[in-house]
Amino acid sequence: MSTDHPPVRRDAVIRKSARDWRVTPHLLDWAATRASFSWQQVRDELLGRDAGDVNIARLAVDRHAAGPRARHTALRLLSADGGVRDVSYADLRSLTDRFANALSSLGVTRGDRVFVLSARTEALYVSVLGALKQGCVVTPLFSAFGPEPIATRMAIAGARVLVTTAALYRRKVAGLRDRLPTLEHVIVVGDDGSGGDRPAGTHDYAALMAAASDAPPAARSGADDMALLHFTSGTTGTPKGAVHVHQAVLTHFATGRYALDLHPDDIYWCTADPGWVTGTSYGIVAPLLHGVTSLVDEGEFDAERWYRTLQDQRVTVWYTAPTAIRMLMKAGPEAAHRYRFPDLRFIASVGEPLNPEAVWWSQEVLGLAIHDNWWQTETGGIMIANTPAQDIKPGSMGRPLPGVEALIVRRDEAGALQVVEQPDVDGELALRTGWPSMFRGYLGQDERYRKCFAGDLYLSGDLARRDADGYFWFVGRADDVIKSAGHLIGPFEVESVLMEHAAVAEAGVIGKPDPVVGETVKAFVLLKSGIAPSEALRLELLGHARKRLGAAVAPKEIAFADSLPHTRSGKVMRRLLKARELGLPEGDTSTLETH
Repeated sequence: MSTDHPPVRRDAVIRKSARDWRVTPHLLDWAATRASFSWQQVRDELLGRDAGDVNIARLAVDRHAAGPRARHTALRLLSADGGVRDVSYADLRSLTDRFANALSSLGVTRGDRVFVLSARTEALYVSVLGALKQGCVVTPLFSAFGPEPIATRMAIAGARVLVTTAALYRRKVAGLRDRLPTLEHVIVVGDDGSGGDRPAGTHDYAALMAAASDAPPAARSGADDMALLHFTSGTTGTPKGAVHVHQAVLTHFATGRYALDLHPDDIYWCTADPGWVTGTSYGIVAPLLHGVTSLVDEGEFDAERWYRTLQDQRVTVWYTAPTAIRMLMKAGPEAAHRYRFPDLRFIASVGEPLNPEAVWWSQEVLGLAIHDNWWQTETGGIMIANTPAQDIKPGSMGRPLPGVEALIVRRDEAGALQVVEQPDVDGELALRTGWPSMFRGYLGQDERYRKCFAGDLYLSGDLARRDADGYFWFVGRADDVIKSAGHLIGPFEVESVLMEHAAVAEAGVIGKPDPVVGETVKAFVLLKSGIAPSEALRLELLGHARKRLGAAVAPKEIAFADSLPHTRSGKVMRRLLKARELGLPEGDTSTLETH
């Protein structure tokens, strides 16, 4: 019996009206707001007259702690065992001031590199914000990283301080100290169950905090001072350290308003770990800038836990990743239907483009569509988004936000870059420079940085198209696009069609070298729970894809997979699938998600 169901209509649009709003969206008139918008207005609103001292942490925390929201909950911390602890804006100011002063007592000052390797606990957030107050350059790391990616990143940056736990230090750092000559101070946080004494040559976090003053630290920072160093992996070579400055806070503020639609009474949950740029920009900074309550869950993904958290914590705005959405889909609608989410009003997603099937699933199962958006580590903030008041075209990344000019560009026969004016033409997605969170360099890789720009255009490396309504559609990374018999095939489109089939939970698509057509399309398919692979199902999927995509684009091969490799930001690692298929070197796998 066929498991197929009617395919998603590719021309279907989710229409929005005032009936869909629980609160009036900040971005009601997209065109009018873009026309009147200026970054100077954002600067004036956020900085006021104190434009000389631009510091992300002071703006995110102290601004509220000194006003009527001082006792409002800034962080609601959910421990892995179910405990709940609230930290107010006033409390957070005191804690972060103490940490900044503790760093000062160690001689750590403006420009020094501070790394934080920890689970999502209070100490992580206090350390990041406190180090920013001290004018340090901060890098949060995934606690699941192995020793090599940790050492590589710390060596590239010249890390002076590491904040971590005893267990993580012993397992992942202690044996590599001789490779880290700049690392002077290791600050060990709390009892993580590892037992034993604090490792030799380290400082005790609690003791440093107890001894430090909670008076405002004396350190100051400027708009163009380095603030955050986020590492991003390429297909080859060492990780790239993308440099961001304190002025990026303007983008975090504006996009928290327009893309995430944050309002003062929101309970906001960003599921991203701060080791990923989203977890810093939108898990720490943006919600605090807007004075909302930000939920921090120490636990790992579990469908029941997540649904219970959405319900019991009365989450209103939820920002998550496509991988998590697909895992919820795989768990089935019954899991969601055991819970109620009357307070939830807005869901957004980032990490890689969200398949249309996932948007429709959310609309049907959760009662709200997911609003996809697009940005990169290098952009520092959301650039293109589906916003609450605008119609959604499932599968589209949306339209550029106020203050962002996005273009499609192609090179002509002479190699000159040309802006594509007509709609529905594939090309590289480019952004006109000038937004405040634009990265300012790859640390120590100036030539690599320069190659990202052509005049005043930032070249994203993503292929996309713009339709007649101004919505942008992801085609694929330039190095992922499959070239077959003269056709340029975006793997995301093929993956999305395969996911329309009722048996498919997820798909990853690659190009395989072929002596006749250049490359053929091969798909790796992860089936939903309870569905067994079979030759009949494989042939059915091949036929489904051929019917929907045509013979030139549909996969020629389908293999069933037990799992697909992902980055921690949710992207299917197609290059890793290809390397494994062809027996090639796997390259940098430091951001590979592990379980």
